[in-house]
Amino acid sequence: MNWTAFIVFLILFLFVTGIGFWAARWRHGDLSELHEWSLAGRQFGTFITWFLIGGDLYTAYTFIAVPALVFGAGAVGFFAVPYTILVFPIMFVVMPRFWAVAKAHNYMTPADFVRGRFDSRGLALAVAVTGILATMPYIALQLVGIQVVLEAMGLVGKTGILHDLPLILAFAILAAYTYTSGLRAPATVAVVKDTLIYITVIVAMIVIPMKLGGFGHIFQTANLALLHGPKPASILLSPKGYLAFATLAVGSAFALLLYPHAVTGVFASKGQNAIKRNAAFLPLYSIVLALIAIFGYMALAAHVHTTVPSLVVPLLFMKMFPSWFVGFAFAAIAIGALVPAAIMSIAASNLFTRNIYREYFAPNATTRDEARVAKLVSLVVKLGAILFIVALPLQFAINLQLLGGIWILQTMPSVMIGLYTRWFHRTALLLGWVAGMAVGTLMAIAEAFKSSVYPLQIGHLVLPGYAAVWAVLANLIVTVVFTAVFRASHVNAGTDHTVQHDYDDYEKSEVG
Repeated sequence: MNWTAFIVFLILFLFVTGIGFWAARWRHGDLSELHEWSLAGRQFGTFITWFLIGGDLYTAYTFIAVPALVFGAGAVGFFAVPYTILVFPIMFVVMPRFWAVAKAHNYMTPADFVRGRFDSRGLALAVAVTGILATMPYIALQLVGIQVVLEAMGLVGKTGILHDLPLILAFAILAAYTYTSGLRAPATVAVVKDTLIYITVIVAMIVIPMKLGGFGHIFQTANLALLHGPKPASILLSPKGYLAFATLAVGSAFALLLYPHAVTGVFASKGQNAIKRNAAFLPLYSIVLALIAIFGYMALAAHVHTTVPSLVVPLLFMKMFPSWFVGFAFAAIAIGALVPAAIMSIAASNLFTRNIYREYFAPNATTRDEARVAKLVSLVVKLGAILFIVALPLQFAINLQLLGGIWILQTMPSVMIGLYTRWFHRTALLLGWVAGMAVGTLMAIAEAFKSSVYPLQIGHLVLPGYAAVWAVLANLIVTVVFTAVFRASHVNAGTDHTVQHDYDDYEKSEVG
């Protein structure tokens, strides 16, 4: 047990817990109303939106998984950097338009928009279920961030209840203050989380190269270690990997903005200008992500040895830093799990409440009824995440997260493209969704869930690329073909409950 590290970790964790409960009193609102609890009344300006969306998209699992991938596979692990860079131009163009129509019609979820735009309960249900299925394992994997630092500090037992009790207690605290404070809790905690992460990364970038003989020595040593590893790799990307790298970056960029928690962070903004400003400045996080990825090379240069990839960063920090700073860094990682996990659980509960409970079970539910159900469902979602980690092998959650990225991209035609055109027929969109889900899932199964890259064979040509991209192409082909058929057959396309003015960039000025 590393008591010094644990004490520093505990102080920071309790500090954040206090902030989480205090958040219920911040920016006064009636938290018994769903829009106040789950979207904080849509009143976050540029500053808070910066931390909320940044904390939303850069998770503890990112802090752990990206360096682990670089540690084991070399340059391909850096696909996360261009993908996050691509996210923000897409966000700048698409999300202000999405915010405007959501504000005009009080939409709280992507499925709300699809229901109004295409007048289809079935399509909205498909979008809602996809969002929930994609989010659940994502929440579970945030637990990995907390679990690995607890394990590194010696706080968890080898087996039995002692192994999982600290993790359960941490998420019980998260569940309590999310239930009490709603989206205000992760928004305020995100400020502390990002501050801790920035300090941790800056210190690591200065201290570790000094101890390891500089960046040149780090890259040289890491390259030799990768070349002689069990699966030979390099710090340079092979030409054979270009297409896979590019499709992973592009597909992941579009998928990220379709996740319910990303949409929730955007909808909580008080205006389009706040979203645009953040899209302009959030690439600063991509710089931090690139530095975090280099931790994988640093671990190779520091001769960190482990058969558990998720322990790469904790072991590196324990080798390079005094115990007090290890506790500080571990707190940054653990708190980095709390923010996105809270937003994800709120987003998933919104989808269930708005697009399943209200649509199919209680059409006359008031906003207070919706808020009550959403709070309870957010607890169930967190409990489900705990069960993922406690009762099932970790690989199961990782496999489902791989599928989650593939699945969520299949909502792009109805959600993202639907913001710009209603030419697609609602039934064709549903058939395209089925085709994309089936193709993507079968590709992941064919690869035995070991990779999200699928070698697509066209004649003698083999194209290795992100399975989600191949699946969404199949989705779009089916959608276009059946749209042409249904429109030629004059099949009822439903009523569009939005109008062009709803999408307009009407905001002339705003103080963030």
